Amino acid sequence: MKHDTTQKFTSAELVARLVRAGELEVSGEDQTEVDTYFDPERFRFHGPDGFESDYAGLTAYFESVRAAFDDRKITRGIIVTEGDTMACQTWIEGTFVREFTQSPAGPLPPNGARIVMDLINIFRFDDQGRLIEEIVRTDYRGLLRQLGAEGR
Repeated sequence: MKHDTTQKFTSAELVARLVRAGELEVSGEDQTEVDTYFDPERFRFHGPDGFESDYAGLTAYFESVRAAFDDRKITRGIIVTEGDTMACQTWIEGTFVREFTQSPAGPLPPNGARIVMDLINIFRFDDQGRLIEEIVRTDYRGLLRQLGAEGR
């Protein structure tokens, strides 16, 4: 008899894992723990305007967020799960006090404003409860306006 070693997670457990992973990405308090919520080899990020990245790129992006913004927090809104897929509202906030090297417009100087990144995310998990894919949609124009880079 073959023993099934795959671990299955309930929707509530996957939500808890997603919330914790986001908190750690934004706070930067424990990268080793963050890594346990992802499959670093398989993870793929699909962002606005055709932006594509792997886990190393996502990690570097959050490093730039932590470097640029103080008093950071992440809030999850409505979360809908179906099997290994989850969609949710996300708000990432912080005070813009140092250069933001990975803004959608490239490096931007701080303006001291409270910034709110308003996102819709779709996540996919593997059978070990690790994130393997994320699709993000956001209002870049609104974000750039808050960052002080509003176009004419």
